[in-house]
Amino acid sequence: MKEPVAVVGAACAMLCLIFAPQEAIESARWALSLCAELIVPSLLPFFAASALLVRLGVPRLLARPLAPAARRLWGVSGAGAAAFLTGICGGYPLGAQTVAELYRNGQVSRDEAERLLGFCSNSGPSFLVGVIGAGLFSSRRAGLLLYAIHVLAAALTGVFFRGRGDAVQTLPDRPEERGFSAALVESVRSALAAVLSVCAFIVCFSVFSGLLDSFGAYDAAAGLLARLPGPDAQSARAFLIGLLELSSGVGTLRGLPLSPGRFALAAFLAGWGGLSVHFQTLAVLRDTDLRCRRHTLGRLLCAALSALLALGAALLTPLA
Repeated sequence: MKEPVAVVGAACAMLCLIFAPQEAIESARWALSLCAELIVPSLLPFFAASALLVRLGVPRLLARPLAPAARRLWGVSGAGAAAFLTGICGGYPLGAQTVAELYRNGQVSRDEAERLLGFCSNSGPSFLVGVIGAGLFSSRRAGLLLYAIHVLAAALTGVFFRGRGDAVQTLPDRPEERGFSAALVESVRSALAAVLSVCAFIVCFSVFSGLLDSFGAYDAAAGLLARLPGPDAQSARAFLIGLLELSSGVGTLRGLPLSPGRFALAAFLAGWGGLSVHFQTLAVLRDTDLRCRRHTLGRLLCAALSALLALGAALLTPLA
């Protein structure tokens, strides 16, 4: 049943490209500009540094001091807590990339790695504070508050995926067969491959979103959502676009006044990440046997918690 659906979907996508080539080109051009100006400069160094740190055994050094708190809070090892810290500092999909590196190097088990995927892949401070806070809402305070909410929601999501702390085992060390030079070369290569995959998915989903927009799909769906009590047409449109691609979705809110509802919407979209982020995660896990079910559930839970926390914070404290 899956193959016929996939074939029909691919054929429809091809027809859309044929009948709306200019819209596809403009969407791809915008996405490539985004990748060149923001994604590659911000992610490539983080990816390379993260892979290098894992290959040099730094998470093992952090495992001991972080282990007690990580076991009590999330039921994971200290290396898993290091992956969480990496994810909240580097942004999508660095947390998932770090978890994959830990798993490949035998520093976490498969069960722990899949639970870590549920709450370690998060949006970073540069996007939440810089892009959404300062750039979108013209309020650095709102961005900092949004980042704090996002970190808290991710930590609470980790509690939902909590395993038994006494079941976490310290896996045996693998012998180091390569020195720093070999580890650096491998880290840069893997980082470049991961970033290229991320950029490819951003371009593809931006084109797909642009085609839907050109055929009026977003306007029609947003009009239906706007009939519900609460969301206006522009916020409904941002929600629909953000379900597919995060940057395009929150960008739709540009120029609108900051309100508790829009602040909560931005928090939800940042917590969800968009389908583009989910496929980016699949890309960084491509050569492992890790499943993404917990990652998807974790993103939904983090998005819901982020929206609730953001709405409550916006009602209790000034955002500007």
